[in-house]
Amino acid sequence: MGENRRLAAVVALAQGMAAAHTPRESWRAAALGVCRALEGSFAALSVWERERGRLRVLVNVGDRAPEEEEFPEDEAYPVHQFPEITEFLHERWAAGGEPDAWVETAEGPAAGQPGYCHQRVAALRRRGRGCCVVAPIVQHGRAWGELYVARRAGAPVFDRSDADFATVLAAVVAAGLAQTERLEEARRLAFTDALTGLANRRAVDVRLDEAIERHRADGVVVSLVVCDLNGLKRVNDTLGHAVGDRLLERFGSVLSLCGAMVPGALVARLGGDEFCLLAVGPPADEVVKAADELCRRAAELELGEGVACGVASTEDVIGPVRSARRLFRLADAAQYRAKALRADRPVVAGREGPDDPVVRLADEPSPPAEGPAERRRFRGRHP
Repeated sequence: MGENRRLAAVVALAQGMAAAHTPRESWRAAALGVCRALEGSFAALSVWERERGRLRVLVNVGDRAPEEEEFPEDEAYPVHQFPEITEFLHERWAAGGEPDAWVETAEGPAAGQPGYCHQRVAALRRRGRGCCVVAPIVQHGRAWGELYVARRAGAPVFDRSDADFATVLAAVVAAGLAQTERLEEARRLAFTDALTGLANRRAVDVRLDEAIERHRADGVVVSLVVCDLNGLKRVNDTLGHAVGDRLLERFGSVLSLCGAMVPGALVARLGGDEFCLLAVGPPADEVVKAADELCRRAAELELGEGVACGVASTEDVIGPVRSARRLFRLADAAQYRAKALRADRPVVAGREGPDDPVVRLADEPSPPAEGPAERRRFRGRHP
């Protein structure tokens, strides 16, 4: 391959990875870009899991064998099966060398004990491939994983210049992966409450909008639990905000534990002393059961005064739910009623008959008031 074509391949690889929005897209773009750049028929990207002593395959692209999935769930190989990893990533590198790529062929080295050959060589033979080039990926001065590119049997064998080019491509991939990780971390922080580690209001808004669309299109059950942690102001005023923060963290842990009772539930801190649980798919009664357990466990917290908990689900008799805002209003009204009644169990919208007070309250034109001042505004991004 000429220098101009190789330069164009490097640019295409970098652009492909830059256009990726998720780690999976980034992995796939890396493997495809390197496979094309090296004119291979197959490529894989693997990560080195040091704590488990194994290489775990993230993505396979190109002409895959029947057992090779594009995004495998459990394709991993113990590092002890690959002596060349020790040789190239430890011995040569630690001695001051560079983590250069190397080439294996289906005809290639039967090193070590008689009859032995590298696992890669055996895999080439088994899958009808003639050769491969392996390029370590390095991040922050340490081996992150590797790129593996193979050609079909009968195709030209990779040479030293191909291996050198693979080393350059691996460096481009390493930079792209680092950028993806930074973006993922930024997204995580944007959707995470810094104190509790739970999701934040922004994450709930996004997930709830998507859930309501699914409900409107396919009738999927959407349930929302809104919680108000009692006693936080008293703790802050008498014991200090550091103690109040500990109470919030402990309640967040309780909410996570109870949320685990509902498959796929999202648990979040909306802000201040307000939390929620969003479930898409499970029956309403499962969500109510989790909310009931939440009330019981919250009452046992050392510093707090329990929790006021309201539930609204599209599976209950609450009228049509065409917007995220209406479900929030219903759950909020149920939580408001739970607080007013000092209930030690969740109040569920739509379960008190045709003239359910929670549904009536939620559908009032103005929010409920507590004395001369409005207690709260019902949540909703839309006026």
